[in-house]
Amino acid sequence: MALPALPTQPAGVAWPTQAWPLGEAPAALAGTRFAELLEEAFAAASTPSLGETHALVVVHGGKIVFERYNEGFGPEMTYRSWSMAKSITHALVGMAVGDGLMEVAAPADVPEWRGAGDPRGAITLDQLLRMSSGLDWVEEYLPDRPSDVREMLFFGGKADVAGYAAAKPLTQAPGSHFYYSSGTTNIVARALATAEGLADGLAYKAFMRRRLFDVLGMSSARPKFDDAGTFVGSSVCFCTARDFARFGLLYLRDGVWDGERLLPDGWVDYARTPTYQQPGAQADLPYGANWWLEIAGPGSFSANGYDGQFTVCVPELDLVLVRHGATPAEQMDRGIAWIGEVVDCFRQAAR
Repeated sequence: MALPALPTQPAGVAWPTQAWPLGEAPAALAGTRFAELLEEAFAAASTPSLGETHALVVVHGGKIVFERYNEGFGPEMTYRSWSMAKSITHALVGMAVGDGLMEVAAPADVPEWRGAGDPRGAITLDQLLRMSSGLDWVEEYLPDRPSDVREMLFFGGKADVAGYAAAKPLTQAPGSHFYYSSGTTNIVARALATAEGLADGLAYKAFMRRRLFDVLGMSSARPKFDDAGTFVGSSVCFCTARDFARFGLLYLRDGVWDGERLLPDGWVDYARTPTYQQPGAQADLPYGANWWLEIAGPGSFSANGYDGQFTVCVPELDLVLVRHGATPAEQMDRGIAWIGEVVDCFRQAAR
């Protein structure tokens, strides 16, 4: 199935590098469930169905048309990305691919896998980005259960997140088995540093600012690095909701910003091309390359983070939605459905 076309910036609408253009929400939105959905999210600091909703920003046609924050939160506050950082890592890798320094089809540059006969040496960058490396991993967030991701981020692996993940053995043939793994993204983040010659965290941060954050006007961006100097690209970049919306707009605009191509031609399509998932795979949604697919209907793609962080791109509506909050795991199904219903309100208003 062909991917839906990505919209270009409307004529006369300024790029939000300095400040966001502001617009009006569609008048027809008043005839939808939008007000009820806002009440469900913002009626209290924590609601029975969604837990906490801290921020909601909707960009339509390149302009912010709706923005709301709960009490104690606001537009100048930064919010933790959690796994939305994986999509930022995808953008940075795209730049290295455009520089001719990385190839998605080639075996990933991982020192731990260079030994003669090591089957992990065949794992490609593409398989890491698509969560199909075959490496042993437990992506579990509850503290009372065995968890590689918690060990990597908070305990024994936190000083060298990529080293912790790269030490894992194979349990499946590379490319044959989808399993969502934060570890693989940190392996990718370190391989990017090697490719670009980034010697430490300071050089890595400067690269991110020069090539991505400063160009988009994401002045609030605060990425985290481990003691080895690797960007914790699986999980940690703080930004305002408006800056996450800038990042979403870059992808909605096919990697072009204010007339300059930042991401290689076809890189966004690569992100939103579905990855094979074997029957019974643990994912509830289709997955591309470091981006989730279809949370807001066919053709949509999104950066999703733990606790209900979302940056959602909807090409058919020329819409970006950013939501931050703290939604417990037992309420996440409703949180995902809520995102889809909010977008559906804009879909109905456009008819």
